[in-house]
Amino acid sequence: MGKKLGEMLVSEGVVNRQQLDQALERQVELGGKLGENLAELGFIESEEEIIEVLGRQLNVGAMKLSQMELDPEVVGMVPVEMAQKFNAIPVDLDGNSLTVAVSDPGNIFVLDALKFVTGCEIVPVIAAESSIQKAIEKYYQLGDELAEIVKDIVDEELELVQEREGEEIPDLQVLKSAVQEAPLVKLVNGIISDAIRKGASDIHIETHEQVLRVRYRIDGTLMDMSPLPYRLKAAIVSRVKIMSELDIAERRIPQDGRIKVKMGNKNVDIRVSTLPTIFGEKVVMRILDPTNLMLDLTDLGFEKRALADFQTAIQKPYGIVLVTGPTGSGKTTSLYSAMTLINKPDVNIMTAEDPVEYHLEGINQVHVHPEIGLTFASALRAFLRQDPNIIMVGEIRDLETAEIAIRAALTGHLVLSTVHTNDAPSTINRLVDMGIQPFLVSSSLNLIVAQRLVRKICPRCKQKDEPTAELGEFLEQLGFSPQEVKNMDTFHGSGCEECHNTGFSGRLGIYEVLPMSAKMKELIVKEASIRELRKQMVQEHVLTLRDAAMEKLRQGITTVEEVIRETVGE
Repeated sequence: MGKKLGEMLVSEGVVNRQQLDQALERQVELGGKLGENLAELGFIESEEEIIEVLGRQLNVGAMKLSQMELDPEVVGMVPVEMAQKFNAIPVDLDGNSLTVAVSDPGNIFVLDALKFVTGCEIVPVIAAESSIQKAIEKYYQLGDELAEIVKDIVDEELELVQEREGEEIPDLQVLKSAVQEAPLVKLVNGIISDAIRKGASDIHIETHEQVLRVRYRIDGTLMDMSPLPYRLKAAIVSRVKIMSELDIAERRIPQDGRIKVKMGNKNVDIRVSTLPTIFGEKVVMRILDPTNLMLDLTDLGFEKRALADFQTAIQKPYGIVLVTGPTGSGKTTSLYSAMTLINKPDVNIMTAEDPVEYHLEGINQVHVHPEIGLTFASALRAFLRQDPNIIMVGEIRDLETAEIAIRAALTGHLVLSTVHTNDAPSTINRLVDMGIQPFLVSSSLNLIVAQRLVRKICPRCKQKDEPTAELGEFLEQLGFSPQEVKNMDTFHGSGCEECHNTGFSGRLGIYEVLPMSAKMKELIVKEASIRELRKQMVQEHVLTLRDAAMEKLRQGITTVEEVIRETVGE
C-alpha cells in the first residue's frame, strides 16, 4: 500500500521520486507510516498534505481537521476514552448518519464499535493521525483538569451489572473495557456511588448557561453538589445514555432508560430520564436502593390508632384501600409494606405498576406499558382472569380504571391503589368527580390514607429551641393550647457533617387514616361536601395530617418549620 500511495504522491507532484525512495528506505529501517516518514524527513509539512491522496486511494472522503471547527455536542457522542483508544473523532451528524474522522477507515472493528456506542450509521472519513489527536485534546479538553476532579473519587465498588445485554458486536468485552477505564467514566460512576452512599433518592445533572450543575435529593430536599466543568456536559450525558441503553444520537426528544449497578453486596436500580432544554439535555436519575425500603408498618410513623385501623382494613377479604398524597410522599412504601404484611402462601397477590420500583418475593408484579396498550385498566382486566385474592394498581387515574377496581372490590377482591389528592375527604369527591356513583364508592371503600413525609431532626446535632414569644405564637397557630405551649420543648438540628449541615437526617411519615364508618358511608351516599366529611372525621376523633405532624413535634422528632411546610392549609 505504501508503494502504491507513493506512486500517487509522485504522479500528483506532492513529492519527487528521490524523496519517495528516501522515505521508503527509512520506513523499511524504522517502521511507521509513509506520511510520518515524509514529514520527518521534511519533504512535506505534515501528514495532512497527503490525506486527500490517501482518501482517493482508499475510496473514502478526506478531511483536514486543522482547518475545521467541530460541534462539541457532536464530538460528545463518542466517549473520550473510545476516541483516544480508536483514534477517531465525530465531525458531523446528519439525521442518523454520523461522520467520523479516523486514521484507519479500513478497520471494521472500530467502525462497528462506534456504531454500537452511538446507535448511528457511521460514515468514515480519513484524517491524519496527529491531527485527530490534536482535535481530541482540543474538543474534549480533559487532561489535567479531569484528572484533578476524579483523583479523590472512590467508585471501585460500583459495578455496572447490565449494559446493552443481548446485542453482539466483535470483541464486545474489549469495547466494554474501553468504556469502563477512562477518567470520565470514573467521574460518572463516582457521582452515582456518592449519591447512593449519601442516601439520595435522585441525581439531577442540569445544563444551564455556562454552568453544569449537579444536585442530589436527600430527605426530599435538593442539595447542590460541586459544579462540573461546563465543557464536559455532552460527554457526561453521553456516558449516562450509554449506561442506560438510550439513543446517544437523539437529543431532541425526552428519553427514559434504566441502569442496574452493584455496590458492595447490594444491587441498585436507577431510572434515568433525559429532557432537552434550551442549553442542553437535563438528566435525572432516580435511585431505587432496596436497603432504603422500610417494609415494617410499625417503622413508618403511624400513630397507634391509625396503624390499627390501617392493618384492619388491609386484612379484610375484599374492598378498596386508597393511599393518597403528592409525588414523593411515600405512597409506594406504604403499599409495599401493606403487601408484605398480607403476603401469605395461601393468597395470590398481583400488582400493576408504572414502573415496578422494587421486586417483592412471592408477588406477581406487572410493569404497565401504555404505549403498547398495557394500561392499568387492561392489566386489571387480565388480573381478574388470573384468580387473584389481592390486587394492587399503581394509580387510579381515570374512570375506566376506577370502575374495574370497584367491580373487583365488590366481587370479593382486596384492591390497593393510590390517588393524587390532598387529603382523605377530597379523595371521596375525586372518585365521584371521575364518574363513579356515590353508592358504589360507599359500598366498596374500606379506608383512605393521606400521607406526607416530614424530615427528622439529626440526632447528632439536635438542640433545644430557645423559648421566644414568636415561637409560642407559631405553636398556638398550629393548634397547641397556651398551657401546652408553656410546658413544651421543641428542637432543631444545628447542622453537622453527618447530616450534610442540614440539621435533618431521614424522614418519617405522617398519616391521616380515615376508616369508612357507617355514618361516613351515609354521608358519601348523600354526596356530602368535603367540609361535612371533615366535620365527621373530627367527631370520630380521626387524626388529621396536621394532628399527626403535631404529635411528631411533641415527641421532639421534627421541627416547627417542617410541620408548617408539610401541612400548609390543614
